[in-house]
Amino acid sequence: MDALASLLDGPRARGAFLLRAVMEPPWSVRIEDRAPLCVMTMARGEAWVVPDTGPGSRLRPGDVAIARGPHPYTVADDPATAPRAWILPGEVCVTAEGEDLAETMALGVRTWGNSPDGAAVMLIGTYLLEGEISGRLLDALPPLLVVPGEQACAPLMPLLAEEIVRDRPGQEAVLDRMLDLLLISTLRSWFSRPDADAPAWFRALGDPVVGTALRLLQGHPAHPWTVAALAARTGVSRAALARRFTALVGEPPMAYLTGWRLSLAADLLREPDATLASVARRVGYGGAFALSAAFKRERGVSPREHRAHHAVASAG
Repeated sequence: MDALASLLDGPRARGAFLLRAVMEPPWSVRIEDRAPLCVMTMARGEAWVVPDTGPGSRLRPGDVAIARGPHPYTVADDPATAPRAWILPGEVCVTAEGEDLAETMALGVRTWGNSPDGAAVMLIGTYLLEGEISGRLLDALPPLLVVPGEQACAPLMPLLAEEIVRDRPGQEAVLDRMLDLLLISTLRSWFSRPDADAPAWFRALGDPVVGTALRLLQGHPAHPWTVAALAARTGVSRAALARRFTALVGEPPMAYLTGWRLSLAADLLREPDATLASVARRVGYGGAFALSAAFKRERGVSPREHRAHHAVASAG
């Protein structure tokens, strides 16, 4: 499995919130649901996605935007339009005065908006729980990214538009898988763009020496790696590898390996049947105690506390 495949081997929507929003200007919706990730694509018309920090992005038909929570953002016909509705945790939609809009703006199966024939039609898929998205993937994403329509997964858009409004047995599972596919294909396009704000390690994959070292570390995290062993596999001296790796990735090889192992462990610990000892073996630690010590030192909480936190979040 290559590095990008490893990073994208994580989205697993389970009862995700999918919606077809039909809006006629002026309109503006404030998103404060604290969801870890939301995927939006324009089926018709245009919209703006405006995070609280950083510039907003204009979406045209076919464009796909991915907003990373839990920070709020606004989706509107124009950045200057004041919010008319607020989306809160639990799929609650209210006005500024707290009036429930769920029934007022309902337009049919998974369809919501202020006009059945609105100029803008947006397809929205929201991952509601952190456990559905790899922590490593969330850490690699900016608060907002946009992939233009010509680079997005065009064949999937009409199919999603058809399926999102259907009410058939098993439809929830079908939509979950379509959302996963849309997310993965969009991120693959975004990471591959020359101007993408990808993490340093991803950009470093193009280097013949450091890229080889990264693939070895990411592909075989349980191996007892040393700088000398990596240098031998990449054909350079230890000093040359350490210097080049640090310059391109931003940290030394062994520090990167520690972070990668603990990120993998954090994801694996979300699996209810995974024992601490089994996770330790899979990520390259000698036992549960060694993993616990490293996890606590680097992340400030024990593996058990990490697991308990996400179990509570999932239950809520």
